[in-house]
Amino acid sequence: DMFNTLKTPVLGLIENMSMFVCPDCGSEHEIFGHGGVASEAEKIGVPLLGSLPIDLDTRLAGDGGTPIAAGDGPMAQAYARIAEGLIKGGMA
Repeated sequence: DMFNTLKTPVLGLIENMSMFVCPDCGSEHEIFGHGGVASEAEKIGVPLLGSLPIDLDTRLAGDGGTPIAAGDGPMAQAYARIAEGLIKGGMA
C-alpha cells in the first residue's frame, strides 16, 4: 500500500532471509517459514524475483562497505540470478 500511495511501481518481490544454510553440513532450515512472499507476489500481481538466505558473509560485506553481489560465490550468484530475471522480464 505504501508504494501505491507513493506511486512507486513494484517490479517484483524477493524473499529475504528465506532460509538458513548450515555452514557445517549444508542443511537448509526455514527459520521464518516459507512461501509467504510467493503468495503475496501472486496476490498483488507481481513476480517472485528470487529468494535469498540469511548469510553472515552478506552482513560482513555490507558492514565493510563492499556489496556481496560485487564478489564471487553463492550469494553473488543469487543476486545475479535476480538481476538476470529483471533484465529478461524487461524491468531493467
